[in-house]
Amino acid sequence: MEHVGLVFVGVILLLNGLSAAGMISGRSTIPLNFLVGLIQLVLPTVVLIQAAGNIDLIAAAWPSYLFGITYLWVCYSLLTGVEETGFGWYCLFVAGIALYQVVRLLAFDPLFSVIWLCWAVAWFLLFWKLALGRESFAGRDTTRFTGWFLILTGIPSSTVPALLLMGGIWPTSGSAALVGLVLLLLAGVVAARLARRTPLLDQPPTPLLPSTS
Repeated sequence: MEHVGLVFVGVILLLNGLSAAGMISGRSTIPLNFLVGLIQLVLPTVVLIQAAGNIDLIAAAWPSYLFGITYLWVCYSLLTGVEETGFGWYCLFVAGIALYQVVRLLAFDPLFSVIWLCWAVAWFLLFWKLALGRESFAGRDTTRFTGWFLILTGIPSSTVPALLLMGGIWPTSGSAALVGLVLLLLAGVVAARLARRTPLLDQPPTPLLPSTS
């Protein structure tokens, strides 16, 4: 059950990326941000209640709260325009936990370690923009670069792994992790190139989160 919520994480990362890249409006993502955020809080709670002290189940379930809080916060911010600096610092906290997961999983599941690295980058980009107010990252507009990074990595880092894990065909070899790392680096390069282009809707990128300030 702990992997079910991850199936839906991919699509909300895609939609939030499309919004940040200027392809769809931020408000159009509100319903799915709310639903996926709720799923990412309810499902791990059910797993933890039923875990009966099973360390493996607990370790697999609790990180979902990081995603759930993120999406519900995005939903709330889009609805209210609340000031986003606090959320940016929360994203740094989550990026740090993601790096901890990178190290923890490296020895026995190196491919999922790479996936956590991908998520760490995504949360750090949110911190860079929302907490520090940096408009540029690696010479590109931070919002648009973040959008394209989420578009390119959202489903591959979430929905696809969830389906493979539930199907019992998840690779744990070092070669699989190496391929994943190469693809992650390639996604970053492609995102940087695409961030230079005009959005398909010919409008400026939607702010990662609106602000009343």
